[in-house]
Amino acid sequence: MFKKLALSAAMALALTTGGAFAAGAEGHVEDFDFSFEGPFGTFDQMQLQRGLQVYTEVCSACHGLRYVSFRSLAADSGPGLPEDQVRAYAEQNFEVFDAELDDFRPATPADNFPVNDSLGAPDLSLMAKARAGFHGPYGTGINQFLKGMGGPEYIASLLTGYTGETLEQAGTILYENTAFPGGYISMAPPLYGDDVEYADGAEATIEAEAKDVAAFLMWAAEPKMMARKQAGFVGVVFLTLLSVLLYLTNKRIWAPVKGKKKHA
Repeated sequence: MFKKLALSAAMALALTTGGAFAAGAEGHVEDFDFSFEGPFGTFDQMQLQRGLQVYTEVCSACHGLRYVSFRSLAADSGPGLPEDQVRAYAEQNFEVFDAELDDFRPATPADNFPVNDSLGAPDLSLMAKARAGFHGPYGTGINQFLKGMGGPEYIASLLTGYTGETLEQAGTILYENTAFPGGYISMAPPLYGDDVEYADGAEATIEAEAKDVAAFLMWAAEPKMMARKQAGFVGVVFLTLLSVLLYLTNKRIWAPVKGKKKHA
């Protein structure tokens, strides 16, 4: 527990340096392949469940998800946990302050994840959308158009970018990280591999854990992504059909006029 608290505190220091953190393009951001990418991409439910487990056992010691409700964990477009499991998960892992009771009580599915800022750690609800992993080239933002904003890629790259080298500066130990601008970060490596024992038996390598928690944070930041993509697809199809109908209508209306010009 103390190890996790120390790592989370270091992570809080890194995340709160918003300007440097957002400038992730200065470091190397790996273009990981996530299932939800692209216009027809969808969240992998098993990956979201594994990411939830990593968050619960490693990240939740200091980081909250204040904008995420426990009941949303049962959504088909999310982790898809059965309602009884959501209830048990909330009760066994979290407490929330009840103003009516003037005391803490076990969380219920109707509650949101509790705010956890005791060590100044930032909330992770929108972190995957708040950080940009891809930039440029030369400030044009073309990479973001082709690859997306790259928030999940930056989070996963940061978690897997440690080289093992350290540097002591002003009494502070800095850790070399290939994804962090400047090359060194005050956050100690939060993942070492086999940090969790996945319920589905998947191998818990550092890269797998990093991708799983990054995917979960992407879902937390945009839980309605699948509905948005579906609505966008329907809109494109509708506009395409409308364009064809308008073209044929216009051609039919002006056909007599154009025919007279030809005879003249």
